[in-house]
Amino acid sequence: MVGVVGVGGRRSLGRQFGWLWAAYGVSTFGTRLAFDAFPLIAVLVLHTGSAAVSLLAAAGLAVGAAVAVPLGPWVEFRRKRPVMIAMDLARCAALLTVPVAYALGLLSFVQLLVVSVVVAAADITFNAAGGACLKALVRPADLLVANSRFESTNWTATVLGPPLGGAAIGLFGPVLTVLADAVSYLLSAVGIRAIGGKEPRPVRTGAPRLRAGDLLEGWRYLLSHPVLRPLFFNTILVNGLIMATSPLLAVLLLGRLGFAPWQYGLAFAVPCVGGLIGARLAQRLVSRFGQHKVLFTAGALRACWSLGLVLVRPGTAGLVLVMIVELGLITCMGVFTPVFATYRLDRTPPDRITRTLSAWSVTSKATTAALTGLWGLLAALTGPRTAIALAGLLLLVTPLLLPRHAHAPQHEREVAGSHL
Repeated sequence: MVGVVGVGGRRSLGRQFGWLWAAYGVSTFGTRLAFDAFPLIAVLVLHTGSAAVSLLAAAGLAVGAAVAVPLGPWVEFRRKRPVMIAMDLARCAALLTVPVAYALGLLSFVQLLVVSVVVAAADITFNAAGGACLKALVRPADLLVANSRFESTNWTATVLGPPLGGAAIGLFGPVLTVLADAVSYLLSAVGIRAIGGKEPRPVRTGAPRLRAGDLLEGWRYLLSHPVLRPLFFNTILVNGLIMATSPLLAVLLLGRLGFAPWQYGLAFAVPCVGGLIGARLAQRLVSRFGQHKVLFTAGALRACWSLGLVLVRPGTAGLVLVMIVELGLITCMGVFTPVFATYRLDRTPPDRITRTLSAWSVTSKATTAALTGLWGLLAALTGPRTAIALAGLLLLVTPLLLPRHAHAPQHEREVAGSHL
């Protein structure tokens, strides 16, 4: 768990973290290769409209979040790596049903909904267990380094994945990218299995059965924490508003404005270089300005860009505009996300991580589902451009929900308490 300086001055976080990072990288690349695959299948294969595409995104998130609610406290007191492997295999199996059904001529909108639910529930559970796994493998001083590497990997995959996925869709259709995504989860499971070492079983005090109070513990902790509470509300609202407009952008760009699938992928892939830059800058900015100041500034700036998407037009000028807006947004997110992830882990006790992250993720996905459904209806009534404009205006007020004051990390409070 101790970080050392490796070849070329790069800090090594150990072999076990290396396998976790590799597993994350391969599954992330698979997911980015299948960027918006389900909306694309709904539009290009099943020929559905704005409301149905939004329903697909919303229903999968909402039901998946509901299914995941009892899984958080259940996972808290189990070894995390077997849970992560099981969730990878579940996502792989669910996604494989899509190309199989397509090949047999049986693919339907209902099947896409069911697969979306399974994948969403497995995502929440995997990420909650993954946060606890990371905190166990990496010492607190190295968490920002680890989260920055995850974020860099995320944006690198996003730069490469959508253009390749767009090209694959143009040549072979969108279902092929779903198959690639399924295989990536299988490889991720292999990587997590390779972490090795003995993972101790968490010790639970009290009754071994799942209690109703366990389901609410994550929310109780978040809503009572003076710093995590405003950050919780800020992130779920910002993510929800950004994601609610994603299917509307697909309909607007691919449908009304006539962009080709490869142009659509390119419009969101090239700006992801900004996310890679932001993730690499995060550590330097925190060292110079402090964690809380960077969190607040990057969090505020990331809310200022989406309104520009209202001005998109057909042709090269429209494509360039989307790239500029996304570049600004993604660069700010590249700085914000690893700082935020570290900030949250630092302030959450080890015996509450899984439940807290599950509560956070469930709320985020449920909120995104509700906003996506609502924005789909709004787009059906007013048009996608108007709905995107309203989301952009609401994002401008979200910085008011960011935490205004710093709060000592949990491990620092423990050290301070030991000297009293």
